[in-house]
Amino acid sequence: MQQAQKSPLARKLFAVPGVKGVFYGGDFITITKDDDTAWEVLKLDVFSVVMDFYAEDLPIMSDDAEAEEDNLAILDDDTEIVAMIKELLETRIRPAVQEDGGDILYRGFDDVTGLVSLQMAGSCADCPSSTVTLRHGVENMLMHYIPEVKGVHQVESDQDDTHLSWS
Repeated sequence: MQQAQKSPLARKLFAVPGVKGVFYGGDFITITKDDDTAWEVLKLDVFSVVMDFYAEDLPIMSDDAEAEEDNLAILDDDTEIVAMIKELLETRIRPAVQEDGGDILYRGFDDVTGLVSLQMAGSCADCPSSTVTLRHGVENMLMHYIPEVKGVHQVESDQDDTHLSWS
C-alpha cells in the first residue's frame, strides 16, 4: 500500500470497497477486485472516482513521488544477453501484454542456469493464462532468438494483495 501513497488517484480507488489493485499503463488503468465483490457493484463506483478525479485536473502521481525506472531500459552495466532480452521484451512482448491491460516486468537473468525471471503485472498478474503466456509465448520467443536463454521463471509479486504499479 506504500506505493499507493504516491498516487492521489490510487488512494481514492483503494478507498472503494472491493478494489484490491490498481495498475497504470501508458493509456489505461487496470483495476483488480477482490473475490467477494461483483463487477456490477464495483464498476459504477470506480468509474465515478476516475471521472471525478480527472474533472479536478489533479496529477496521477504526487510531485514528491519518484518515477519508477522502466525495468526494460537497457543499462550501461547490462551484459549483451540481458540487453537482448530487454529489447525483445520491450519491442515484441510488452505491447501484446499491454493490450490486455497488463505488463511484463524483467526481474533478472541467471547466466549459469539460463533462466530469465519475469513478473506479470496489472490484469495479467492474476490471470490464469499468464503461465501459458510466459511458457509458450515469451519463453519460446526468447529461446528462439537468444540461445543462452534456457527457460523463463515467473516471479510472484513481492507485495501483499494490495498493490499499485505503473509503466
